[in-house]
Amino acid sequence: MRVCLLCEQEFTPAVQFARLFSFKSVRKSKICLQCLKQFEKLTSNRCSACDKELDQGFICNDCKKWQKIYGENLLHNHALYRYNSAFHDLMVAYKRRGDYVLREVLQELCYGYLQKTEYDLYIPVPTSPEHQDRRQFDTISAIYADIVPLTQLLIKESGSHAQGEKNKEERLKTPQSFLIDKNIKIKGNIVSGKVLILDDIYTTGRTLYHARDCLQQGFPGMQIESFSICH
Repeated sequence: MRVCLLCEQEFTPAVQFARLFSFKSVRKSKICLQCLKQFEKLTSNRCSACDKELDQGFICNDCKKWQKIYGENLLHNHALYRYNSAFHDLMVAYKRRGDYVLREVLQELCYGYLQKTEYDLYIPVPTSPEHQDRRQFDTISAIYADIVPLTQLLIKESGSHAQGEKNKEERLKTPQSFLIDKNIKIKGNIVSGKVLILDDIYTTGRTLYHARDCLQQGFPGMQIESFSICH
């Protein structure tokens, strides 16, 4: 029996028989089935660029706006879950209240997917120095550090307000705040040139486009995509 990190009730993890005969270590479930069901997976009809759910068509209105700025150079984002009330409550507890242990819930939601990916570099979106000092940890790196090898290539300038504190219009007007850490050497790690930027939530795409633009400017040959747990 284990105790669910969300509802704090004891539960028995489901047995996956395929793993009983695998030599790979089994990742222990940290949330019960009832709590897991609260997180809604995205359906198959999604925006071809950002993975947002669509009722119809191939590209969402936000990406049509990005298309006016970037043309064919749209950022391809991968997402798994819909941003619903359960995800909102989880992120409030994790980011605003700084409940570090809840990173394990977010890891459980994306571990299986990321383990199947193959990129040369996994680059987390960095937390601002002010927010890291307040929480005492980097919220994005804390999620992904136990899943994939991270390359901390981006730095966020101090004085940048969190996107969660802004409305949509304010988010879109946010100026570039990322820099490349020139102390990080990556040449030996580049094979395919494929890079994945890691974030938690895709809202307008402003943060991820800024991160992508910064990396493209410093490393023009990179094939850059992004991943967010939810959209």
